[in-house]
Amino acid sequence: MVSPDAYTLACPFDLDRPEYYARWRERKLREHPRRIEDLIVEIEDPRHLTPAEHAAILDRCRRANMAIYSSRIGDDQDKEIPRRLGAQLGLIRLDRNMGADEDAISSLTVRSDAPHGGYIPYTSRPIAWHTDGYYNSLDHQIRAMLLHCVRPAAGGGENDLLDHEIAYILLRDQNPEFVLALMHPQAMTIPANRVNGKELRPEQAGPVFSVRPDGHLHMRYTDRSRSILWRDGPATAEAVACLKAILHGKSAWHFKGRLDAGWGLVSNNTLHTRTGFEDGQHCRLLYRARYYDRVMGT
Repeated sequence: MVSPDAYTLACPFDLDRPEYYARWRERKLREHPRRIEDLIVEIEDPRHLTPAEHAAILDRCRRANMAIYSSRIGDDQDKEIPRRLGAQLGLIRLDRNMGADEDAISSLTVRSDAPHGGYIPYTSRPIAWHTDGYYNSLDHQIRAMLLHCVRPAAGGGENDLLDHEIAYILLRDQNPEFVLALMHPQAMTIPANRVNGKELRPEQAGPVFSVRPDGHLHMRYTDRSRSILWRDGPATAEAVACLKAILHGKSAWHFKGRLDAGWGLVSNNTLHTRTGFEDGQHCRLLYRARYYDRVMGT
């Protein structure tokens, strides 16, 4: 017989099982960090985590779907840093997205070359609330993301962070019908990406919230107002308006910070933003790795 605790883990997102949602919700809010400082884990070298460092990162990811690490390696440009750190956390299957380098890890810095210049992550412009890879096909969804900072900007470049499970709770507390609307398989459509008449990526429709076969909640979302199509109808419009109000509001669950050299963010693809920034003598540089895996044990 499966225990009630097992059902609580597997079925809290079933709108027909409110009792399991209530138990999961209570535990989630009780255990979730309330300060960004509580997400930070001090480590020596991300390439070689100690057992205690490894456990601390997994603990933050279990409770908040994200962890911030501060290391002593400074502005070391070794691209094995994110790869080896990810592997220690069970992150293996890298997403070879269009802007990534040959090793499937993206070097996020201001670039004007043809493959990168038209995409906001490679500019100094701000980036609104989103999860990574929201335009990916449904069978290649991004379940985890790792950012490692080599050099911060001279000014700006802060990130807002919000656990997508918290966003789900705040939305469902407003109206469970909003969750239902955003779980529709045609809730959010990203139009095809065409450049000079050539289709680089096909149109991609899918839900905002979905439940993976392993029982975990997944979210694909972008706050962009252009190049996005929402399912027609008042239910979706009201749900999107409520979600936007949650994201742009303030709560104990919203965090804001900036990564310094040798610092990084590991997450189960939680919601995040980036403010605009200004480069100094040296350009801002972060490494970004996207994965089809979820952080192990979370």
